[in-house]
Amino acid sequence: MSRAGKYPVKLSDGVVASIADGQLVVKGPKGELTVPLNTKNAHLVDIKVEGAEVSVEPKNADDKDSRAMWGTMTRNIRNAVEGVTKGFSKAMYMKGVGYKASVSGKKFTLVVGFSHDVVMEIPDGLTVTMGDTPTEFTISGNDKCAVGLFADKIHKIRKMDPYKAKGIFYKGEKVRRKEGKKK
Repeated sequence: MSRAGKYPVKLSDGVVASIADGQLVVKGPKGELTVPLNTKNAHLVDIKVEGAEVSVEPKNADDKDSRAMWGTMTRNIRNAVEGVTKGFSKAMYMKGVGYKASVSGKKFTLVVGFSHDVVMEIPDGLTVTMGDTPTEFTISGNDKCAVGLFADKIHKIRKMDPYKAKGIFYKGEKVRRKEGKKK
């Protein structure tokens, strides 16, 4: 039995969900998100919008794939509802000599020790805000997947060096230091 799937997703005030064209459309104060229902394995579950909640049930409770999709689709719907009400954000920071970041329009520029600046296009629906220092920034948006993917893309530009503890980090990420070479 799926622990994530057995409880219906409750829609808070101002959030409306409807099924149309093989998608679950969730509208709220922070925008609109769609959850595709016609993916490879989404046919294994039944999704119903009843009043102020969305319920997901497996078509065959004995099938392993059906039970797996039951929890997955419930979590995807719950993330869409949370995204249109509160939104998601990832706080990040950089450590290193001369490391800094800046935002101008839809361009995000990183200076992280390369011979050139790394300029990235900020995806639609996301915002990058700078913190108190030029080494701190926050990525926010209503789509959890898009926020996480963009944060991971930035994180991979300059991975953490375990000997010097330099690089781009998530706030709260545990930095695992290694001891240097002995003389």
